[in-house]
Amino acid sequence: MEETTKIKDLTPESRRVNVLAKVVSKGEPKQIQTRFGEEKSVTEVYIGDDTGKIILSLWGEQAGQASEDKTLYIENGYISLVRGHMRLNVGKYGSLKAAEEEISEVNEEHDMSEAEHENTFRRRPFNSGGGGGRGGRGGFYNNRSGGNRPPRDDYND
Repeated sequence: MEETTKIKDLTPESRRVNVLAKVVSKGEPKQIQTRFGEEKSVTEVYIGDDTGKIILSLWGEQAGQASEDKTLYIENGYISLVRGHMRLNVGKYGSLKAAEEEISEVNEEHDMSEAEHENTFRRRPFNSGGGGGRGGRGGFYNNRSGGNRPPRDDYND
């Protein structure tokens, strides 16, 4: 097994991390609309080790692999910010599997998803700042046109 990162050492910039953690609690699946307009199911699972706990976002079928008290190994995971709060993700280049070793002690006092972080990484270069979120006008393709269409290509006129 490759080097693992302790939960207390995760930061909003963490990429390509391997985490060994125990499932503390599992939420109900929620249907959300991605910024590309797709409907997807996400389940938030609190996982922890002896240094702290964090929310792990599991998409679709991944959620079936998590059950309370089960120890998981996340390989090549990354951190994203959801409304300024850290979430651990498996992503398409990572993997999630049942761990061979068990974690007995979980530090539930140190919640890494509780702190609010400044989102300095912007994926939405055309967001006008208005609306945003569910049902708003903001979004990936919002270039003040009020619609969800790609930005005009002014370079080829």
